[in-house]
Amino acid sequence: MLSASSAPIIEETLPVVGEHLGDISGVFYDTMLGENPDLLNLFSRSAQATGEQKSALAGAVAAFAGHLAGLGPDGPAFDRVVERIAQRHCALGIRPEQYTMVGKYLLRAVGTVLGDAVTPPVAAAWDEVYWLFATRLIGREARLYAEAGVDGPAPWREYVVASKISEADDTMSFILTPQDGGPAPDFVPGQYVTVAADLPDGTRQLRQYSLSQAAAVGMLRITVRRVRGNGGAPDGLVSGFLHDQVDLGDRLRLSHPYGELTLRTGASPLLLVSAGVGITPMAAILDHVSRTQPTRDVTAVHADRSVDRHALRAEMSANGSRLRSFRSLAWYEQDVLDVPGAFTGLVDTDAIPLHEDVDVYLCGPVPFMQMVRVGLHRRGVPDERIRYEVFGSEQWRPSPVPVPA
Repeated sequence: MLSASSAPIIEETLPVVGEHLGDISGVFYDTMLGENPDLLNLFSRSAQATGEQKSALAGAVAAFAGHLAGLGPDGPAFDRVVERIAQRHCALGIRPEQYTMVGKYLLRAVGTVLGDAVTPPVAAAWDEVYWLFATRLIGREARLYAEAGVDGPAPWREYVVASKISEADDTMSFILTPQDGGPAPDFVPGQYVTVAADLPDGTRQLRQYSLSQAAAVGMLRITVRRVRGNGGAPDGLVSGFLHDQVDLGDRLRLSHPYGELTLRTGASPLLLVSAGVGITPMAAILDHVSRTQPTRDVTAVHADRSVDRHALRAEMSANGSRLRSFRSLAWYEQDVLDVPGAFTGLVDTDAIPLHEDVDVYLCGPVPFMQMVRVGLHRRGVPDERIRYEVFGSEQWRPSPVPVPA
C-alpha cells in the first residue's frame, strides 16, 4: 500500500503522468540505452524502431500507481499483470540489481518531461510507487527462478537444431535437443522460451517463442513465422536469422520455459482462439489434451490471411481427431474454396459454439484479441474464463486502466 503522504500525491499527479506517458517513455529509453549501450542486447531492436516497446514499462508502472490509488485494476486483475511481467522477465534473465538502474532512469525521465511540477514530494511519491512495484516483481521472479532450478546470472542452456521443418508460407518449426545430452525441461502447454540469438553483426537479440508441441523428454519445438516489415518497419531480425542462417546441427541458447498462458487443471470445455503465429501455444495445448484427456470437449478457432499461411493446420486436425468431441473453425482474409469449416473475412464470435462453463485461451495480435474478447463478453463469457498471451511488448491490459500501458 502507498503511504498516507504519497497516496494523495499519486492520485493528483497520475492524470498528468498518463498524459505525458509517451514522452516519458521516449526519454527513459533513449537516455538509458544511450548511456548503457550494452543493454541494446536485452531490448528488441525491432520493437525499439517501431516504438512498440517504449511505452510498456512506464505504462505498467503508471497502471500500478492507478491500482494503488484505487483508480485502476482491482487486486486479482493486477495480480495477473504482475505474473505476466514476472514470467517474461525470468525468460529474459532479468536480475534484481537491474531494477536500480531502471528506476534511476525512469524517475529521471519523469523529472525531465514534467520539469518543475516534479517537486521533492512528488518525486518521493513516484519513487515509492516504483519500488513497491519493483519489489513485488523481484520477489515473484526469485520464486520462479528457484522453481525452475535456474541460476539467474547464467539462465541459458545450449540446444542443437535436430530438425527444421517448413510448416506454412514464412513459417518454420525447429526441433531442438539439449547439447549436454540431458533431458529437455518439463513444461506446461502454453509456455514459451527465449531464444538468445547471436547475430552475424556480433550483437545478441532475445526473442520469446511459444513451445508448439506438448512436452517430450528429449526435445523442444518452436515454430517461428518470419516477420516482414510493413509501412517502413524493419523485417524481424531474429526470425529472419533463424529462417535463413540457422541450420541442422547449429546451436542456439534457450531459456527455461516460462509463461502463464498455461492449461488449467480440470475438464471444462476448451475454446482455443488464435490468429497467425498465435496458433503455437494452442497447438501445444491441443497436443497435450488429446494425449491426456481424450474425452474433453475442444473447439479450435483460427484466423489467418490465407490457407497457405495457416501453420500447423494438419497437425491440429490430427490431434483433434483423437478427441471424443472436437470442432475446428477458420476464417481467412482471402477467399477459400473446399476447406471444411472455413469462412472468408474476420472471425465472427457469434458463430463460435460456446459452452456455459467454457475456458478460453486466446493468442494473436492485440486488435484481434480485443475484438474476440469483446464478442465473448457480449455472449456472457466472464473475464476470469478468458486467458491470453501477447507476443512482443504488451500494450493491452485485461481490464481498463487510467493510462495506456
